[in-house]
Amino acid sequence: MGREYIRLKAETEGGELIVEPSEDALYEMIIELAVPDNTFVIVEPDEEDPTWFASVARLDDGTYEVEYRDPFRRYHRLDTATDPSRIASDVTIWTAQASRVHAART
Repeated sequence: MGREYIRLKAETEGGELIVEPSEDALYEMIIELAVPDNTFVIVEPDEEDPTWFASVARLDDGTYEVEYRDPFRRYHRLDTATDPSRIASDVTIWTAQASRVHAART
């Protein structure tokens, strides 16, 4: 039987790292994104060579590009959004679901 859950980490381009980020922590990371030196945060499994992730990138116009990628499930989605609170919620939910799916297969 697989694990119950895969531990996650969130890391910004600027080097901030949070293991097991909460929705609130992701929100804080997102609102702190700024052009040109800290433009993205990625949430992925806290393991060697993760294969799936969610990322949020701050664009020059102040909006955010949100990407979800999971090759195992043949899932890839790219959106543009403006509400950091909603983005943090959506990323938290998606990564938790992906983590459970991948934990069940290991």
